[in-house]
Amino acid sequence: MKIILLAFVVVLSLNTAVAQTDTAIAKSGTPIEMLFSQGKSKALILSYDDGRSEDRQLVKLMNKYGLIGTFHLNSNKLGTVGYLTKEEIRQVFAGHEVSVHSANHPNLTALTKIDIVYEVVEDRKELERLMGYPVRGMAYPFGNTNELVVDAIKGLGIEYARTVGDTYAFSIPENFLKWHPSIHQFAKAYFEQDKPENDKKELEKFYKLINDFIGTKELALLDVWGHSWEMSDNQSKWNETEKFFKLVANNAAIHYTTQIDLVEYINAFRNLKFSVEKNMVTNFSALTIFFKKGGKSYSISPGKTLLLAN
Repeated sequence: MKIILLAFVVVLSLNTAVAQTDTAIAKSGTPIEMLFSQGKSKALILSYDDGRSEDRQLVKLMNKYGLIGTFHLNSNKLGTVGYLTKEEIRQVFAGHEVSVHSANHPNLTALTKIDIVYEVVEDRKELERLMGYPVRGMAYPFGNTNELVVDAIKGLGIEYARTVGDTYAFSIPENFLKWHPSIHQFAKAYFEQDKPENDKKELEKFYKLINDFIGTKELALLDVWGHSWEMSDNQSKWNETEKFFKLVANNAAIHYTTQIDLVEYINAFRNLKFSVEKNMVTNFSALTIFFKKGGKSYSISPGKTLLLAN
């Protein structure tokens, strides 16, 4: 009888120890959810390619509504027919981001590694000279990439590279060198001439995604890409662009950002150092970072350590 009782006590003690261990594991596994700057749950990126002359009108429209854009330029095409001049881009894109789109806009997947490096480095070098700051992002010409291209641009100072592979989602890219956007501006409307029914359907798809983004309570990144030359001199398309800008502008829940600024912020969040029990965190970055733990929102200043509620 004593032996049975002793065995029962041992088992009970082991179960208690396991339960305590499980509690510790559960506590250390408490999820930490990133929030965007100022504690916002949504972020918007507007990303346009090529550096065509219609960018002048597009940027004026964005500035009118307080929106920020990222513009991917081909430096060797600047100053040619239909493109912006080199002398004006610093003024045109003031307050926005300028990014690499390759020097000559070739299909990078058809090039050798050395030619890929040339296209990226030469474009980056010239854009930096023109803009007066380090250029650190990129959009693939035609959206085309493969493992050779990704491998070639590593080490060239490129911190993100955008494709044109629409996800129709609001997720944050895990691999910044394979950044797939949410949706093309107007989805696939106007891709084919004289297809009004298709245009209507695609515009409905586009605005449904925009309204889903505005209405969601979840963490959401909307990345809309396109080209200003798609509007050309078609006033109805410019009116549609302004309608879209009005819809997403001046929303207190949205963080308006460039791609490189968002990359910096996400990397800073990912580099936060938490204690095992998630009751302390240190921020080694130069940015104030916002996040949630257990449903409670926090912000941590650069270089600080913060105590968190259990």
